[in-house]
Amino acid sequence: MRKLGYAFSAFALTVFAAGCQSSKPAEQPAQTVPVETSAPRIYVTNEVSGDMTIIDSGNYNVLATVALGKRPRGIHPSPDHKTIYVALSGSPIAGPDVDESTLPPPDKSADGIGVFDVAQSKVLRVIPGGSDPENFDVSQDGTQLYISNEDDEAVSIVDIASSKVIKSIKVGAQPEGVKVTPDGKRVWVTSEETGTIAVLDPVAGKILATFKVGHRPRSVAFMPDGLHAYVNAENDGTVVLVDVKKNRMIKAISLGKPGIIKPMAVLLAPDGSRLYVSTGRGHQVFTIDTGTNTVLGSVEVGPRPWGIALSLDAKTLYSANGPSNNISVVDLATNTVTKKVKAGSSPWGVIVLPR
Repeated sequence: MRKLGYAFSAFALTVFAAGCQSSKPAEQPAQTVPVETSAPRIYVTNEVSGDMTIIDSGNYNVLATVALGKRPRGIHPSPDHKTIYVALSGSPIAGPDVDESTLPPPDKSADGIGVFDVAQSKVLRVIPGGSDPENFDVSQDGTQLYISNEDDEAVSIVDIASSKVIKSIKVGAQPEGVKVTPDGKRVWVTSEETGTIAVLDPVAGKILATFKVGHRPRSVAFMPDGLHAYVNAENDGTVVLVDVKKNRMIKAISLGKPGIIKPMAVLLAPDGSRLYVSTGRGHQVFTIDTGTNTVLGSVEVGPRPWGIALSLDAKTLYSANGPSNNISVVDLATNTVTKKVKAGSSPWGVIVLPR
């Protein structure tokens, strides 16, 4: 019996020791630091997750995900590329078929423009941007922002240095797209509900003209010489060519069946020879020859592409595909998708900046 007791005691000690060893926390694997190159960076706003994805365009590694605030959408750099401005909004997300009376009240404390420092890779402050800012543009001297306030039917002029809204001017219903003319003297604001462009004189702080451009315009692209512009007409399935001096439509370029092909963002190549158009529920990005104003082709990039951007050499296009939470990389020489990069939840806007 002594031998049995001794054996049992030895066995118990062994089990106890083993138990003590197994209770030690397992060593955590070292986190892998993404490999970086000297290539330009891709910056993506993610509307639902409230953050920004930073991607290395040299190897397409995700370098960082930075919290921004509620509903980051419009994104534009300062002229010196040292700062990125992001439109933030506390208004609840409401799609075209949503009954807005069923939504929670807006959180106006979340409205503003996030000021992101590129070198430090962080948000330094949030400045006022009017009610429910969605998109905007930056003055050529980098001192002012011109911001669409969707729920207020207005455009706000913001002085960046003082962080103050210096004027708010009424425009058409549901303003969204904002674009400064190439000479910096005027600002065009699209209004989705009224199907109009409002032409703002930012110095005088008043609207000089308002004209029709089709149903549900969201985005504007000016030709380099400033004589013509392209505006999407989402519900018409077209892109509209506009005479800038006369403030009138010249022609509508059809991209497909209205309601299926829904033009969203318009983006010109630096030399103005090509226009690229994302089409939301159409899943495609179209290419238009601006010399002939004819469609050259399209490429399927993913569900609901919205924001688009070009690489600095204009050989590659990036599209933000909201429902699939990724960015498509398009080789423009072959018009094919070569890669898809994971972003945050519901990517909306995208820009590219040099390192």
